[in-house]
Amino acid sequence: MSTPAALPERDRPWIIRTYAGHSSAKASNELYRSNLEKGQTGLSIAFDLPTQCGYDSDDPIARPEVGKVGVPINSLDDFHVLFDGIPLEKMNTSMT
Repeated sequence: MSTPAALPERDRPWIIRTYAGHSSAKASNELYRSNLEKGQTGLSIAFDLPTQCGYDSDDPIARPEVGKVGVPINSLDDFHVLFDGIPLEKMNTSMT
């Protein structure tokens, strides 16, 4: 049997992603892992507004928006928590 990457483009299965992010890297990781267990085939990471604008969560201007509409990321350590146990090499991922 051919792997999806080896198939002609017209025969590849669709990528199924949900645009999602939760209040923390840990909570988002739990959500992503749950969605993957249910059949989702990729990740579409939703960052909170401060992360999208380049603010740290502890910046006074950012504090009211932290974690409201996506996952707050402040460091590389947050990315390690966000993707812990998720086989990124086996899926398509987008980040917004």
